Amino acid sequence: MKRTSLMTAFLLPVGAVSLSGCGVNSIPTAEEKAKKEWADVEAAFQRRANLVNNLEATVKGAAGAENRTLTQVTEARASATQVKLSGDQLSDPEAMKRFAEAQSRFSAAILPLQRMQEAYPELKSQANFPLLMSQLEGMENRINVEIADYNEAVQAYNTQIRTFPAVIGAKVIYGSKPMEPYRSVTPNAEVAPEVNFDTNAQ
Repeated sequence: MKRTSLMTAFLLPVGAVSLSGCGVNSIPTAEEKAKKEWADVEAAFQRRANLVNNLEATVKGAAGAENRTLTQVTEARASATQVKLSGDQLSDPEAMKRFAEAQSRFSAAILPLQRMQEAYPELKSQANFPLLMSQLEGMENRINVEIADYNEAVQAYNTQIRTFPAVIGAKVIYGSKPMEPYRSVTPNAEVAPEVNFDTNAQ
């Protein structure tokens, strides 16, 4: 009895040190960092959606005739905000692809708004429009930074769970699966819809 207790007391610390040596403690840390970075990506996309909502209101006031462009933006925004991706889905390539495609369609729909200032000179006199467009450009840059940070965290996590000795803890204890980086979607999904600014056109 005494001998068993001594063996247990000896083996527990040894086992803990062994598991620590396998990188078992750093795996959930790397996973949580990647999930946190993904949350930042989603927050940036949401801020863009909110900003575009304000842009729509401004454009409607000055360029009410261009309903087609506004309709495309509104529909793309609704589609992009409906596609959600939880932290548990970051290892699902199909879910990641659906999210990326929805955001790409939204990006493509926004492009005509940037050209509307040329088609509707009266927009230049509205301080809100150039200000909002400037904020939108800044938001696009912020999204790119957040995506880069997320992809870097995913690369670190994926490398860790595939590298010895951490791979032992990843498979045996956590059943870890590689996460999907955020990739650009197919070129067709990124093509901006054709918009005709000629209000006399049928």
